[in-house]
Parts: sequence; C-alpha cells; structure tokens
Amino acid sequence: MNENNPLSTIIYGAEGYSQLSEWIIAQNFSKIFLLVDSNTHENCAAQFQSQLNGVHISEIIEMPAGEEHKHLQTCSGIWETLSDFGGDRKSLLLNLGGGVVTDLGGFVAATFKRGISFVNIPTSLLAMVDASVGGKTGIDFQGLKNQIGVITPPQWVLIDPNYLSTLPANELRSGYAEMLKHGLIADADYWKKLSDYARINTDDLTPLIQHSVGIKAAVVQEDPFEDGLRKILNYGHTLGHAIESYFLETPTETKLLHGEAIAIGMIMEAFLSVALCGLSKDALEEIRATFNAIYPKVEISAEAQTQMLELLKYDKKNSHGIVKFALLEALGKPKIDVEVPLELLEQAFEDYRN
Repeated sequence: MNENNPLSTIIYGAEGYSQLSEWIIAQNFSKIFLLVDSNTHENCAAQFQSQLNGVHISEIIEMPAGEEHKHLQTCSGIWETLSDFGGDRKSLLLNLGGGVVTDLGGFVAATFKRGISFVNIPTSLLAMVDASVGGKTGIDFQGLKNQIGVITPPQWVLIDPNYLSTLPANELRSGYAEMLKHGLIADADYWKKLSDYARINTDDLTPLIQHSVGIKAAVVQEDPFEDGLRKILNYGHTLGHAIESYFLETPTETKLLHGEAIAIGMIMEAFLSVALCGLSKDALEEIRATFNAIYPKVEISAEAQTQMLELLKYDKKNSHGIVKFALLEALGKPKIDVEVPLELLEQAFEDYRN
C-alpha cells in the first residue's frame, strides 16, 4: 500500500478472513488488540474471532456504543488500555464496528506511539460503504462532527455482509443513504436501481455494497486529500452534518442517525442545486420523493434552523470563512465549491418543511 494514498486493500467475506489471517501472522505483531463497542462485543466479536485462523487476540477493548461517545475522553481510555497491556509500535488494532468505531479506532491507532497498524472490519452498512473506506479518521469536538482527525489509511478493510443481520432496520436505512448519495454524485443508473428501496432485499446488498465501495475508492484514489474531486463525497453533508450535530447536542431533541440527517441534507442541497447549478425541477422532485419514501420526515423549528445555520460556520470544509457546497448539475453530475447565499439556505429549510 502506498502510504501517501489513503486507499486500503479491501477484501470480502470468507476469502478475506483467510487473507487477513495470513497477513497478521506474517507481520509478527507484538500485541493484537480488538476494539469493539458494547453492541459489536455482544453480537459480532465471537463470530469475527472464529473466522480468524491462527491469530491470537491479546485483549478486547470495549467502548460505549453511539455517536455521543465519539470524543477525546473515549480515546484517552483506549490509549490508557493499550499502554497498560503493553501496546507498542509493533502492535495491531482491529476495529470491529460501525462508523463510530472505525473513525475513532483509526484515530486512536494513527496517534498512539505516533502510529500503529490498524484494520477496519465494518459491521454496519454505513461503515461498509463509507466510514471505513478512504482513510479519514476522527472524533467529534465540542459537539461538532469530525473536528479532530487525520487522514491515515487502515492496512486492510474486511467487508463481511453477514454482520448486517445484526442491524435494526433504521441502521440499515442510515447506511443506505450513503449508497443513494453515491448514485447521485457518480452514477445515475445506480441511483435509479437504488431508488425503489422496498424492492431491495439483503441478498441484493452484497453487489450493491461492492459497487458503492468501488465508486468511493475510485474518487479517493484520484484525490486522496480532498483537494478537488473528493469534495463530491460531501454532497448532502454540509447541511446534513449541521442537522446531525444539532440533534446530537440538544437534550430535548431525539437524536438522528447519520444517514437520516444526511438524507435531509441531500433534499435541501438538491433544492439549492436547482437554484445555483441548473438541476432540473423534475430531478429535485425525484430526489425528494425517493428520500421521503425511505426516511421519516423530521420537524425542524425556526429556532433549530437558526442554530443549524450557525453551526455551518464550523464546518471543516470551510476556507477563508466561506462555506462551500458540493451540489448537483444533474443526476450523477456533481459540482464542487459552490457558494450559497444565506437567503437561499433559509429557503431550503422552508422548502423541506413544506
């Protein structure tokens, strides 16, 4: 793997476990740590360990489940455990979990002893098609999404769709939002195929996951550090992250899953795309209808809207104090670095409400 390119070796299923086991044994790691959250410890850890051949896990480290634990204090506890159990620069961290575990675990590994090897084994659909691929690691800071992190690739990403049987329906839908995004930014035919969610069953998911991973991997290969093309992956995420952060940090509100917030962001940013990039109104209606058929409508008050727009100031994609969006010129045809005036942002919220 080229250390200057955050694209890992991506392996699948039973054959992937064999490849991973052989690699781990060949590397002769001093210690092998398995990072899980409370859900994957219960539902996935035994299955994962049983698939490895001749690999001894030195210690299982459990973190609490949920985005609200994706912060520096959790990292500190894991670093402490790694130290207490003799972790050194020749140790390996295996991250078994959803996007929170792979994001945070990658950051922990990239910074412990100035960097140890790590492998991502995503167990949620969201992590399989998005969080575990591309080398972005990070944690939330002061209630803001992914404010602290580095781009460091795992050595391997092992994708086993069998873990999806452990997911509740809303978690599957959350990951599916990122797959829909891949269609909107890169492949209109793929978008059309995904649009009828009711007809997709779990047997259909494996080739669709591979197609989504292929889209993201191709983008990352061309633009590892988000200087240009990789910005298209931010479609729906500029407003979506602000919405997600607001619901995460407001005790009186029900938290949204990442994909639920991003779905709202994609609807709103399609509205902006009509105004600024020439997206057709028919395409907007298609996008709106597709997301509204899959994801519940969320009430956003005027006060919440004000706070969400305030959060845009802290978006990590900003430069020189300017918020820049990835929008759509057409289905499958994105446009990056679009500046959006405040009055249009307010109209996008109003359009979503109505």
